[in-house]
Amino acid sequence: MARALRLDDLRRYAIARSLFAPTTLARAIDRLGFVQADPIRAPARAQDLTLRHRVRDYRAGDLEIRYPRLPIEEDFFVNYGFMPRAVQALMHPRSALRTWDPTTARRAADVLAYVRERGHADPREIVDHFAHGKVRNYWGGSSNATTHLLDGMHYRGLLRVARREGGTRIYAPYEHVPIPDDDAEHRARLDALVDVAVRKYAPLPARTLMPLLRRLRYATPQWTGDIDGAISRAKERLAHARIGGVEWYWPADERPHSRRYVVDDEVRLLTPFDPVVWDRLRFEIFWNWAYRFEAYTPPHRRKLGYYALPLLWRDEVVGWANAGNEMGKLRVSVHYVSGRAPRDKQHGRALEAELARLRTFLGLP
Repeated sequence: MARALRLDDLRRYAIARSLFAPTTLARAIDRLGFVQADPIRAPARAQDLTLRHRVRDYRAGDLEIRYPRLPIEEDFFVNYGFMPRAVQALMHPRSALRTWDPTTARRAADVLAYVRERGHADPREIVDHFAHGKVRNYWGGSSNATTHLLDGMHYRGLLRVARREGGTRIYAPYEHVPIPDDDAEHRARLDALVDVAVRKYAPLPARTLMPLLRRLRYATPQWTGDIDGAISRAKERLAHARIGGVEWYWPADERPHSRRYVVDDEVRLLTPFDPVVWDRLRFEIFWNWAYRFEAYTPPHRRKLGYYALPLLWRDEVVGWANAGNEMGKLRVSVHYVSGRAPRDKQHGRALEAELARLRTFLGLP
């Protein structure tokens, strides 16, 4: 009789399946299905910090440098980030929930004609050329109307990010292949997107699975009314088990008991957006303490720091670190949940090895 699945099994499975053996950049993104982006550099952008553990010889900025030659796109999935072109194709043509008024639609057509004529365009050139004035943004403040329009055109699939120059998106025109207006086709695409999300973040507690999949309304607003049905179908086809009073879900073709899911002895500093720690509920279930992302928390209320990097050792997140590039040198402060470092000497060696890898990744001495 097979041994009952335990929480320890799920924890090791979650870590080992996500921190797979380093491979090429294209294969890593394809395997992840989606890499969440964030502009904060502490000490590097989230997408770079995520990929450094999964891509051989990866250096900060490699994704931006190599992006134009890879079959990937920047777009919105459950969050904004990078994904294989095949994943993006499942979401488009995308119809936004808010229809443009005639003035905005006319401006979009003019901007699209401008970009088509040039092949690609820097948004600063577009802003200078059209000067549409100001508009109220999502947070109640004021934004440049042309920049706001470009964001909307990118979201609707009229433009794509061809590359970045110094972090600035360079836009090119884009046309998505039309799909049949067929309910079966829509369901198949939604189910495929559900699978991308689940494979990225599995195993998932039921309390995370539902809100995660409902975020597909941002990826496919045109099918918002069908998402509950997609969630119901997912719960039927995914593997699941109740452990410690929590219902867990994961891909049906994976076996958390499998010997392939082995956790190594390395220390890893993870970005707050790494799939291993992204789900804060799962984090607390696995490691019995509350991690918080505090970059937008007032300094006097922070407990962990501006951009605390969870410190994973073996299958335990034993603490966190704050890291930065100060005058060309890596400065790191490490903190432990227990108040002190593990007594095991192997932890100290593994931590030094991780800091050495971090310096190489950042190009620091």
